[in-house]
Amino acid sequence: MAAKTGLGCLNEAMASLRLSAKPTAISKTFTRSMATEVPARDITRSASTRSIIQSWNPTSTVPVTVHSFPSLEPTSLEQWSVQHLYLPLRRDILHHAIVYEGDNTRQGTASSKTRYEVHGSHRKIRPQKGTGRARLGSKQNPLLRGGGKSFGPKPRDFGTKLNRKVYDKAWRTALSYRYRRGELIICEDGMELAMPADFEMLAHKYMKDGLRETYLQKYMKSVLDTLGLGRACGRTLFITGEPRDRLYEAMSQVPTEGRALDLDDVDVKDLLETGKVVMERSVLKEMIKRHQSDLVTRIAVKGLSSGGQLTGAAVL
Repeated sequence: MAAKTGLGCLNEAMASLRLSAKPTAISKTFTRSMATEVPARDITRSASTRSIIQSWNPTSTVPVTVHSFPSLEPTSLEQWSVQHLYLPLRRDILHHAIVYEGDNTRQGTASSKTRYEVHGSHRKIRPQKGTGRARLGSKQNPLLRGGGKSFGPKPRDFGTKLNRKVYDKAWRTALSYRYRRGELIICEDGMELAMPADFEMLAHKYMKDGLRETYLQKYMKSVLDTLGLGRACGRTLFITGEPRDRLYEAMSQVPTEGRALDLDDVDVKDLLETGKVVMERSVLKEMIKRHQSDLVTRIAVKGLSSGGQLTGAAVL
């Protein structure tokens, strides 16, 4: 009886809460005030494919100014791919590349003699018992002076491995870092130091006993200070495709101002440790050509060309 009474009360309560209005009336009186509300016609409207393609047009090239050396006057403007000179900074990749280069340049020639390699007789130096002193074997014992070395270094290879694509991307990341900071200066090919006429006339005959070296030191320092490439600006690295006798000789006299290297002697660490980098256009092109394995595919597809990234298109 009690159950029936409770069920009846529940039915009466639900009946009292029943809405007498129609759903259409509720939808007319209820309005949304959310900030994300969008009219139905805007949601169902299909966008034009042509407008989407026109709006999605990311930048694919960056400008590179080519200068003359040593005046550094701009001579032309070129376009290079963003995959070559505008990559984001990746400290982890640069760290892996520098550690890889450092490990592979270690000589690993350190060597020490063990107790079996030290010169001398291997007889027991005193009896095992009866002397009252500690027991000892031969005089090559590592505990004695002149004995062998325990767990000493032996010639070994410290070289490590790094994925080639990671290493190539580290090269372009270092170049991009210099480019974004305005510290990458590209010059025309044949970058050589122009010397005064009096030096050409008197150098071989009169400049002796250190006079030639002193002259080159003062001359090169004045050139670097005038161009803003000296020690005050963080030193400068000059990279050429072929050895330049005058430039290399002059830079060897001012090691605190910078240095000059051949393309084959440059690594990622060299691109990052100086304040500015000055290189020939052909050097930059060769660097990109050697270190773009992650951009160029080796799979040949019939009817399709692999293409490649832009490596310098003249604009002016």
